[in-house]
Amino acid sequence: MIGIVITIIGILMIMYTGFNYATKKKVVDLGAMQISVEKNHPVKWSPTIGVILMIGGIIIIALDKRK
Repeated sequence: MIGIVITIIGILMIMYTGFNYATKKKVVDLGAMQISVEKNHPVKWSPTIGVILMIGGIIIIALDKRK
């Protein structure tokens, strides 16, 4: 089971090499008036990591089937 999960995560990491998430920060707070800034934070990884995970998952699956 763990080999299948690792293989799927590896495939997804090859297909999607990152994602963004946004945070809001309050800059000015003057009673009823507020000014906020939204900042994007990119999270990137190398597709090589996905290939390594995919191969590792396939090896785990193959070793499990031998038992």
